[in-house]
Amino acid sequence: MRSVVLLLLGAHLAYAGTHSLRYFYTAVSRDTDFPEYTTVGLVDEGQFMYFDSKIMKAVPKTEWIRQNEGAAYWDRETQNLIGATQTYKDGVQILKDRFNQSKGVHTWQMMYGCELNDDGTTQGYFQFGYDGEDFVSLDKNTVTWTAANPQAVITKHKWEANRAIAEQYKVYLENTCIEWVKKYVGYGKDTLERKVSPQVSLLQKDPSSPVTCHATGFYPSGVKISWMKNGQDHDEDVDLGELLPNEDGSFQRMSTLNVGPDEWKKNGFSCVVEHQDKTIRKTEDDIITNFDSVPIAVIVGAVAAVVLVIVIGVVGYLVYQRKKGFKPVSASDDGSNSSART
Repeated sequence: MRSVVLLLLGAHLAYAGTHSLRYFYTAVSRDTDFPEYTTVGLVDEGQFMYFDSKIMKAVPKTEWIRQNEGAAYWDRETQNLIGATQTYKDGVQILKDRFNQSKGVHTWQMMYGCELNDDGTTQGYFQFGYDGEDFVSLDKNTVTWTAANPQAVITKHKWEANRAIAEQYKVYLENTCIEWVKKYVGYGKDTLERKVSPQVSLLQKDPSSPVTCHATGFYPSGVKISWMKNGQDHDEDVDLGELLPNEDGSFQRMSTLNVGPDEWKKNGFSCVVEHQDKTIRKTEDDIITNFDSVPIAVIVGAVAAVVLVIVIGVVGYLVYQRKKGFKPVSASDDGSNSSART
């Protein structure tokens, strides 16, 4: 089986005091065994619905949505997404031609959604990506599109020629999307507003390996993992991993400190994990170096999360990671409204 690597799109994660609704649409070129088109919907980073071009049906993924929305809701979602399927499949081919690509696996992806904060403020975003890179993004304030590369300028001009596309997205983000966030949070209040502190472990393969600070089982998703050296903040030689979902709906995250054993012995390093109002600190005395002594819950949780991420990745939840922010290019003189053509 050929593999498709799809990375996380956007840095819009729901933290304490924030509720979010996001949708990921992903079309994949035909040189793969995976569905050619998928849609995944998430509330507060947890998947609540799913659709793909093989099953051709929108299905619930949480008990709270099953209990509160009936057949009419799922029939409407199914019909809308069936309509989007061909549009996004066509988009892949259009962009392959535009980038002069005839072979290989390629992806055309959209992420859109909104966030509602406790203070009443909101955010909204529509972002499109091609082959794991930024393509075009909606500037909601100016109701224009920002192109990330020369090929995207063509789409920018095409969509801006029909201002109604961006206007429709803006209205959705500022009104409809926020209304649905409130509705969904009301449906799943007991689940979505629970608070669970993380379990934290310092893991090391052997005494000469890097040390990983692993926080797991926490909810909501907002967690801060930092390192200290002799009582001072330390951010050098640190690799912070992505936020990952666990099978039970909680989250996990890792941060690895890449220093040698001599550096550890000469200095007092500690990992500090902050979640909600709780702070957990782990020091050298807490390091687990013998693999067999790692608590089984940590092993099972980590493996389950990796498996879940792989599965979610191929259905479109993991799209691409914008590490440095969206970088526009200037439009020179020389493409969800699923009807928007690339």
